[in-house]
Amino acid sequence: MPRTRDKGKCDPGSNELGDLKVESIVTVDDRGQMVLPKEVRKKYGLEPGDKLALVTRERDGKVCCIYMFKTEELLSTAKERMGPLLDDVVKSR
Repeated sequence: MPRTRDKGKCDPGSNELGDLKVESIVTVDDRGQMVLPKEVRKKYGLEPGDKLALVTRERDGKVCCIYMFKTEELLSTAKERMGPLLDDVVKSR
C-alpha cells in the first residue's frame, strides 16, 4: 500500500527535517519543568491538560534533537503505519 503524505500534518516517523526554526527559548528549572510561552501555545492550539510526546533523535549515541508532538498526532501516525502491517499479520494466520 503506497504511503501518502498529508502536508498539513507532522510526520513523527519522517527522516526529512523540513523547515526548522526557533519558536522560542525555554529554561528547564531545578524540578525539570519548563514553560511553553503563551504565543507558542496559542499558535499550536495547546490547551491545559493536552499531552505531548517527547521524541528524541540520536546521532553518535547522543541526543541531537528533541521534538514534541501532540499525543493524538503521534498515535494517529502509528495507527496509519502499523494498521496495514497488523492487517497482514492477521490475514496470514
